[in-house]
Amino acid sequence: MTPRARPFPRSRPQAGFTLVEALVAMTLMGLVLTGLALLTGQWLPGWSRGLARVQQTERLALAIDRMAADLAAAEFVPANTKSKKPFFAGGESAVIFVRTALGPNARPGLEIVQLAPASGLKGAALARSTVPFVPRTPEAPPRAFGPPVPLLDAPYHVSFSYAGRDGTWRPDWSDAEELPRAVRLVVRDGTSGRALAASTAAMVRAQVPQLCVSEKTEKGCSSAPPPGQTVETPAQ
Repeated sequence: MTPRARPFPRSRPQAGFTLVEALVAMTLMGLVLTGLALLTGQWLPGWSRGLARVQQTERLALAIDRMAADLAAAEFVPANTKSKKPFFAGGESAVIFVRTALGPNARPGLEIVQLAPASGLKGAALARSTVPFVPRTPEAPPRAFGPPVPLLDAPYHVSFSYAGRDGTWRPDWSDAEELPRAVRLVVRDGTSGRALAASTAAMVRAQVPQLCVSEKTEKGCSSAPPPGQTVETPAQ
């Protein structure tokens, strides 16, 4: 008696994707990625330009605040031992003055600050440089300034003007008996030439030599008003 043949077992269906389903999924994924790439390519340049404008505006505001703080701290200090006039020379594009040194790496005492067009600094329009102030004779040569620190980026540029007791703005202030009451900083776009809203005016606090503060009489002092007295001249 021959044994009966056993039936061939049926194969169980296995879970997973078929080749057609995988190809369809890959095609859909490619279409989605292509669409995202096109959207990113159109949106990213505008976002980059907007971010660059925001960063440029922040740097501009910081530069204006720094220059205004420097000018407001200008002190009535003669340039040499034989002069009674304050060391302050200002023009439309640059200004030099004396103030108390301030900063983490600054030495105690006074320093000469120069705000002038940047030379040799790529992309910079205005730079700040300093040198320690030391009383000297008129015949002594001027000391060299330290490395310039860029403040204002191109294409912006700043112009300075100065107001005295009469409140009239003038393009220069040098060899004067007293310091200006206010210094106006007008920032312009080098491309369009228009003045920016960041323009401001800095009120100079010091008006007389430090020696006059302790003297009982005004003999030998300039005709400037008492220290701390300023004129509120609005920026134009």
